[in-house]
Amino acid sequence: MDFNMKKLASDAGIFFTRAVQFTEEKFGQAEKTELDAHFENLLARADSTKNWTEKILRQTEVLLQPNPSARVEEFLYEKLDRKVPSRVTNGELLAQYMAEAASELGPTAPYGKTLIKVAEAEKRLGAAERDFIHTASINFLTPLRNFLEGDWKTISKERRLLQNRRLDLDACKARLKKAKAAEAKATTVPDFQETRPRNYILSASASALWNDEVEKAEQELRVAQTEFDRQAEVTRLLLEGISSTHVNHLRCLHEFVESQTTYYAQCYRHLLDLQKQLGSSQGAIFPGTFVGTTEPASLPLSSTSPTTTAATMPLGPSGAGLVPRGEAALCLEEVAPPASGTRKARVLYDYEAADSSELALLADELITVYSLPGMDPDWLIGERGNKKGKVPVTYLELLS
Repeated sequence: MDFNMKKLASDAGIFFTRAVQFTEEKFGQAEKTELDAHFENLLARADSTKNWTEKILRQTEVLLQPNPSARVEEFLYEKLDRKVPSRVTNGELLAQYMAEAASELGPTAPYGKTLIKVAEAEKRLGAAERDFIHTASINFLTPLRNFLEGDWKTISKERRLLQNRRLDLDACKARLKKAKAAEAKATTVPDFQETRPRNYILSASASALWNDEVEKAEQELRVAQTEFDRQAEVTRLLLEGISSTHVNHLRCLHEFVESQTTYYAQCYRHLLDLQKQLGSSQGAIFPGTFVGTTEPASLPLSSTSPTTTAATMPLGPSGAGLVPRGEAALCLEEVAPPASGTRKARVLYDYEAADSSELALLADELITVYSLPGMDPDWLIGERGNKKGKVPVTYLELLS
């Protein structure tokens, strides 16, 4: 118990000394040991890394889960070390509502059939979103969170310890300075030739006491300087490790972009398939009206990943006709248009022919189109003057 009281008194004394030194520094009444410029730059870079990592982490969480209540719930589950329950995505919920609506309104009716098709596409979109959220959380959010909750806490702890060591060092410097000033004053006053011997004896005794105080302060200063230098080196090594943190976060950022690219490419494919289905069904329900899609001639998606190159390339109708492409150029010239069934069509977008079996198109031009028995429904035979070739249906608006 006595030992604990002594330790408590010692800790209280150290805390009081540091508080006095800190207060005097704030009011400009005490000198402060300054760190070198390189160390200050490391501290500034570490603080910037921590601040921006927090902002990026929070905003990425908002991107992946816009619902703040859901984010709070997931946070509580993580703090309680419990598994986060599976949550239905908005796309999957919309798909469920559409499927139920189709079942009640009539799955065989045109509207019901369309609802079912859209519901299936929305369900696939929801599943893709779920995979993206899972992948981004593991590959991007988890490393950022580990840095803030692990490495940064260690750096903060060592920085606080370094601050305490610096306050102890500066307090020792101030104590030594005061002791030397008092020793010098005790040595010079009073003058033994002008005062009584008794005053001289008292002056000599005080000088000896202050000399002991100076030696004690110098010893404490050496110990404080050693501890400060050791702590400064430990903190410096941790701060220099921020460079490795940047490299790790860079790799995680590439993985996040990769998963995001894959997710949007999947969404595009699902929606393009749905658009084709709706376009063909619309042509069957409303003949003679617009049957093309709003698909552009090229898709401004690009990716350096080989796994997503095919998904992000411009996707146009690519179904084959009755014969292979290599033979189509010969056969099409010999095929005569049917006596009836030819129609005029307006070209919606520029289309570059893939080979000689296809007909290149320019936006807003008028061509004659017709179909052949057994031909892929996504393609028609187009004629412009004496030129003939296959053309994609999704690039046309049938007029008559």
